[in-house]
Amino acid sequence: IVKIPKYMVGFEDYGPDCDSMRITAFLDIPGQDNLTPLARLEKYAFSENIFNRQIIARGLLDVFRDFSNNEEDFLTVMEIVVRLSEDAEPTVRTELMEQIPPIAIFLQESRPNFPTAFSDYLMPIVVRYLTDPNNQVRKASQEALLILLEQELIAQNDIENKVCPILLDLSAPDSDDEYKVEAVNIICKMASMLSKTVVERMLLPRFCELCGDGKLFQVRKVCAASFGDICNAVGQEATERFLIPKFFELCSDSVWGMRKACAECFMAVSYTTSPEVRRSKLSPLFINLISDPCRWVRQAAFQSLGPFISTFANPSSAGLYIREDGTLSIRPSAQDVASSSCQPGNNANITSASTNIVSSSSEQPTEIKSESSTDGTSAEANPLICVEIPRTDLLKEGSNSCGSPGEALARLSQNDNTTACVIEGIKDCHVSNCRGMNSRFQSAEDVFNTFLYWRPPLPDISQDLELLQSKTEKHEEGCSVSKAICNNCVASSEIKKVLESLQEHMDDPDVQAQVQVLSAALRAAQFESINDYETKHTEESNGKLKNELSTFEANHATVEKNTLSSSSFQDDVSDQSTTSILKSKDIIPQPLLDQYLSMTDPARAQTVDTEIAKHCAYSLPGVALTLGRQNWHCLKDTYETLAADVQWKVRRTLAFSIHELAVILGDQLTAADLVPIFNGFLKDLDEVRIGVLKHLYDFLKLLHADKRREYLYQLQEFVVTDNSRNWRFRYELAEQLILILELYNPNDVYDYLRHIALTLCSDKVSEVRWISFKLVVAILQKFYANNANALGLNLINELVARFRHCSKWIGRQAFAFICQALVEEECMPVDHFVEHLLPSLLSLASDPVPNVRVLLAKALRQTLLEKAYFKSVGNPHLEAVEETVLALQSDRDQDVSFFASVKPKLNNMDTTSLEKQN
Repeated sequence: IVKIPKYMVGFEDYGPDCDSMRITAFLDIPGQDNLTPLARLEKYAFSENIFNRQIIARGLLDVFRDFSNNEEDFLTVMEIVVRLSEDAEPTVRTELMEQIPPIAIFLQESRPNFPTAFSDYLMPIVVRYLTDPNNQVRKASQEALLILLEQELIAQNDIENKVCPILLDLSAPDSDDEYKVEAVNIICKMASMLSKTVVERMLLPRFCELCGDGKLFQVRKVCAASFGDICNAVGQEATERFLIPKFFELCSDSVWGMRKACAECFMAVSYTTSPEVRRSKLSPLFINLISDPCRWVRQAAFQSLGPFISTFANPSSAGLYIREDGTLSIRPSAQDVASSSCQPGNNANITSASTNIVSSSSEQPTEIKSESSTDGTSAEANPLICVEIPRTDLLKEGSNSCGSPGEALARLSQNDNTTACVIEGIKDCHVSNCRGMNSRFQSAEDVFNTFLYWRPPLPDISQDLELLQSKTEKHEEGCSVSKAICNNCVASSEIKKVLESLQEHMDDPDVQAQVQVLSAALRAAQFESINDYETKHTEESNGKLKNELSTFEANHATVEKNTLSSSSFQDDVSDQSTTSILKSKDIIPQPLLDQYLSMTDPARAQTVDTEIAKHCAYSLPGVALTLGRQNWHCLKDTYETLAADVQWKVRRTLAFSIHELAVILGDQLTAADLVPIFNGFLKDLDEVRIGVLKHLYDFLKLLHADKRREYLYQLQEFVVTDNSRNWRFRYELAEQLILILELYNPNDVYDYLRHIALTLCSDKVSEVRWISFKLVVAILQKFYANNANALGLNLINELVARFRHCSKWIGRQAFAFICQALVEEECMPVDHFVEHLLPSLLSLASDPVPNVRVLLAKALRQTLLEKAYFKSVGNPHLEAVEETVLALQSDRDQDVSFFASVKPKLNNMDTTSLEKQN
């Protein structure tokens, strides 16, 4: 046994993360054995003492750095490493393999000197260790290989000629079971790190074989768990051609663990397929997993149900887009900007964006602008109506026009297949004898409500389309109408023909909106044809209307098979059984929605998962985005059920995502359906309220100004918490208030938010106080930015009285900080500052507490004296400031004198150091 030199004693205490000393420093010590460092390295690398060999293996990175200047010595070290890799001791081989990634990074940086060193010497070691008989060595080599691939340190040629072949050999059918499982695991993990061509050409065939391995279920389970990663690596075409059939086999595997793994990765698989495959193949397959006899499979399937539904989403169809940071945002519609001249007062949908109308040579839109209502309806209620008709023979003139309804309908009536009529908003319009029956138009308020037909690209057309009526008439004799407006009626049979012609275009969201409009018109016409002439109000005939509507819907089921004629929130006469039916079946299959809605059933918690309601709440915004605003009625009851769930974790989940849901639904639905739930969350437990509070600004900015103002007095409630020690709650409130300031006018800020800010400034926790000081500064900045100087002066006087003359030194220190921040951010005119704040600030020089004087010294030396106003010659206030600084420089406290003398390095304030002083 080789005797260990004295200078090596204690090396076992140095691990690979040791930074204080090089592990192989003993190689530099001369005169011990009259050997050169290189010879000494070789001596200890092949010593009979295992500890010596471990030390060499652990310190290889330092060795390479020491000998990288000489190419001959470097190659000698490489040969020593190759010989050391054949060491019989597993611990030595493990230590060596753990050093390969950092050595590879070093060689990458020195690539000009040693371009092929890693590929020629070290890469073969990594590959060979994948088949090492010792399990620990194999694990180390697998980890090193994945790190090298992730850092892109392996050349493409080595991947194809060295790495992939060994993995294919290890995963061969006749390979050892243990090696096969490990090889499959590596293949699945490295698929996302390789190019698509390499994965598809070299690894995909073997992966498909392994998915059907009948010998080891562990192999199939690894394949099932990583199926989504493989699909993402090879792309849509290869996924649908090769992987989907294998996925079907795994989903029907006899081992429940396989089916569970498939359910867990279902969203990733669906994401890489086309909409047709997703709808026709994957949806029925997922329904089978949801109804699986094994509870654990059903549990995983229900957890993946919401994410799977979200893969059907098309945010652009709702005027939304996903930003780089992953948040959902509103995309301003180009159509809204272009048509702003036609609808100057239409600002009712500032938080909802409309989709652009898709027009082609065969689909040209007709735009009809309604005239002003005789009842004085504002332009806000009469936006531009865009009705898209996918028939070229319906148009005789240009595709886009802004004109009166009579002019547009005169053009439309020239064709036998007239599609729609828009009648100006008037009440009690009498129609002459038509088919021997007299009837009267009902008022808009009786038939429709203000939440009618808001779906993009028809953001707010309730006042116009609610009077969209049609009359059954045969043009054999013609109808005699007393006025030109009443000539806008068309036969209901013609509308039926148009509805039938639109069915082939139901994949277009804009066509879906048209079908809803025409269906409502047809239903109104049917109602007019069966209702008594004397009937004036909808309230008097609710029961009759329900019966007639049910008969009408049965007769025209084939016409409206892809759309729901009326949603639950639009018409109070809709049947309750239709509340969960999609208006367009082209969005997602109805069975998927039915299963999702059933997740709130209490029986599911007993038979599937006690946390199923939480999973439902977590994925609800994604499902809502997929269904779109026009199908919110399907989710409304479910959302209300979750919001009233007894588990606070469920309500907390909804509270954290309610602002995202508000973006998806738009301002009208938010005000109608989300605001009441939001108000309930405000009075909930702190665990739920924190979710609302963290995104309070994001939610309030989506509301109209009048609705937003109602929350001013409720903000005070956030100051009170269930646990007074929950200071982070108050800290979050201060942060949100800084953002919320821009949503309110200066008077509201002064009346409501000022008091909250001053209360937080006196908080017991230092973190809360410091962020609150910034809030006060932001309030003053808003006052002066909006020329509310009187409000700013009132707040300044209150700050002087509350903090400058505070009996506690913390308050006086806060005053110095606020003054410094005001000057730093230039929140107010300098003349106002020197008149109302500077005298009180300078008077702190005689404060008995050093901490106050320290902050004063920083404010004067690092902020005030650096401003141009105080640097100007002849400034009347400069002398007083300089005298105060000189007095602080000679202060008896060393810290005060130091900060009064030191020159500023940065132009920002380090509140962290201030907090440490406290």
